[in-house]
Amino acid sequence: MKPDLKGGFAYFERIGALFLALLILVVVSTQAAAQMEAVPEWLPGLLEKESITIVVTDSGLGGLSVVADAAEKFRQHPVFKEVKLVFVNALFRDEGGYNSLQTREEKLEVFSSALQSIQDRYAPDIILVACNTLSVLIPDTGFVATSSVPVVGIVENGVEQIAQQLRDKPTGKNIIFATQTTVDEATHKNMLLGLGLDDEQIVAQSCPQLTLYIEQGYDSEYTEMLIDAYVDEALSQLGETTGPLSVSFNCTHFGYSMEFWKQAFASRGVEVAAFLNPNTMMVDFLLPTSLRKRYPQSEVSVKAVSMIDIPADRQDSIGRYLHTVSPATETALRDFELNSNLFEWRSLVSGAEK
Repeated sequence: MKPDLKGGFAYFERIGALFLALLILVVVSTQAAAQMEAVPEWLPGLLEKESITIVVTDSGLGGLSVVADAAEKFRQHPVFKEVKLVFVNALFRDEGGYNSLQTREEKLEVFSSALQSIQDRYAPDIILVACNTLSVLIPDTGFVATSSVPVVGIVENGVEQIAQQLRDKPTGKNIIFATQTTVDEATHKNMLLGLGLDDEQIVAQSCPQLTLYIEQGYDSEYTEMLIDAYVDEALSQLGETTGPLSVSFNCTHFGYSMEFWKQAFASRGVEVAAFLNPNTMMVDFLLPTSLRKRYPQSEVSVKAVSMIDIPADRQDSIGRYLHTVSPATETALRDFELNSNLFEWRSLVSGAEK
């Protein structure tokens, strides 16, 4: 009796199809579960609100670029009927900020005091920390341990941007430009290594004093010279590379001077596949595609508050940049509210630091 080869093949085809369908189901279910786990439990309720108050804070003026980006996006995509954006400069003195404090505990206590004041004064629905140095402190603050207000940092955005560029590109490399403190803490690099990326793919370049020069003149020749020097240092660390190169700005100030960064690499004949600025994606999780036409329009207001004075030259420098993105944010900067009692810090630091 001859075997029914056609029927046998058909049987195995049906089994194979069934196995493939089950495999796809398992993969899709796993991905869906992972996505559900990645959504904070507070986010759905936040997106149901008609009106929302968002406080963006930073230890300096870099976070204003996040505010400007947010103001324009919420204006274009009316997810909420009303959006109140408040920028709080959490820098507590003119000379030396969080990085000059003697211990991490002092940093935590002062930053927690700032967050508590933000909650008490502005009743925000969410606080966005547009500062890499302060973002790494968030989980350990006393404020987060006791408050129900969501506090979201910027570090994860930067890490995810870099990871997307380097995944499946073993010869790809990324240069992280950041402050000295951020580079020393190595949070970005450690998180990337934890995602399975290779140490040789990541170069971290510190840029001392650059934030100050950018605030005083983001488009000045001195800022240009400093950026050019740091790009030169970074490329000397990079060595030979055969894969795509990306550049990440992990200080909120650095994106203000984007054209100088591009010129510095171009003048050396170095092709950059992507310049990554996490500032531009910080509010995207509040703008899901399904809700972007929820209302006919959105009323967006912007306010800026600072404990220390913001000199005229800094208002002019950052203001000129903001004008091209969000005139409302520029106006908020120029009309900022000065409040020397914004939050308590003197009793929280050692006498030598006062």
